[in-house]
Amino acid sequence: MLIIGIAGGTGSGKTTVVHQIINEFTETQVGVLSQDSYYNATHQLSDKERVSINFDHPRAIDFELLVSHLKNLKEGKAIHQPIYSFVTHNRTEDYIITQPRKVLIVEGILIFTNPELLNLFDIKIFVHADADERLIRRLKRDIAERGRDLNEVLNRYQTTLKPMHQQFIEPTKAFADIIIPNDKPNTVAIEVVRALINQKLL
Repeated sequence: MLIIGIAGGTGSGKTTVVHQIINEFTETQVGVLSQDSYYNATHQLSDKERVSINFDHPRAIDFELLVSHLKNLKEGKAIHQPIYSFVTHNRTEDYIITQPRKVLIVEGILIFTNPELLNLFDIKIFVHADADERLIRRLKRDIAERGRDLNEVLNRYQTTLKPMHQQFIEPTKAFADIIIPNDKPNTVAIEVVRALINQKLL
């Protein structure tokens, strides 16, 4: 199994890059695992406590479960991938049965911060975008998809997202084998990654 890690700051366009990479492959060839599915379960917390969680800190991620699932997939075993709700800030009771693939893409802002997880990646990609562009994308997404208001998103950006990006995410760019600037379409980088995947699928 070829495991590709795709990291980058919030709103950098990681999901867009993933879709550009996989749109020429079938679901049985290339699978995707999102870090967002592996936020810690918070059943023991109140609604007020959940809202105050720093979701941009590595402590918010259940890396132990994510590493365990990746190792199981690598061994040819199916996993029960969690489903996380950003509306309730909690893991749901549902899950997705995820089968092993020849190629697996793992994407998320913090996936390069965990040494054990980092060692499982055969290829490490960092998606870079300008800070202003990332903020604009985050505003649009959180208001449209996650029911947030403008002040809430801006406050979280200033108090959490920006400092966490500078402390934890930006430094992991040094681990990347490939850096994809995503301020504009980058077809060359996408084609390089597709070629590497095709080699594995032959």
